Amino acid sequence: MMFSKLSGKYVSVEGVIGVGKTTLVQTLSRKYTMPTVLEVVEENPFLVRFYEDMERWAFQTQLFFLISRFDQQSKVKKAASQGQGVVSDYAFIKDHLFASLNLKGEQLRLYEKIFNALKEQVLHPDLIVYLYADVDTLMNRIALRDRPFERRMDRTYISMLSDAYENYM
Repeated sequence: MMFSKLSGKYVSVEGVIGVGKTTLVQTLSRKYTMPTVLEVVEENPFLVRFYEDMERWAFQTQLFFLISRFDQQSKVKKAASQGQGVVSDYAFIKDHLFASLNLKGEQLRLYEKIFNALKEQVLHPDLIVYLYADVDTLMNRIALRDRPFERRMDRTYISMLSDAYENYM
């Protein structure tokens, strides 16, 4: 398998909410003894409110994720400095994909200034693995994992994310 050649490499797994990123990352971590960097979704204090009123809470939600992801990059840099590989369930650059969908006008411009300043300080993955599933499958998986903040997940939003990922990747 190609992952055996990734000793000391930074691998990111990407895809829409519910596609199985974290599951694959945990499997790769166990099989290839690579540390993980996992998105801190549940810790975002704005996420529940975001799914209830996206327009009102998008900026706060996005800034929390941006700062969290940036902070986590220290783990990636540490592993890289020790010649150790790391596998993550997100790529830092995906933050901009979500922001471009959720933010508008002044908020998007301010976000982009912050993002552009931070992105120069992070390592870029040696490999991005993109996972795809159709919207019906994603909605099914989201319902099955039954996270409280995802219970009212909007199908249209998942469809927009899926389209954005397809255009981005």
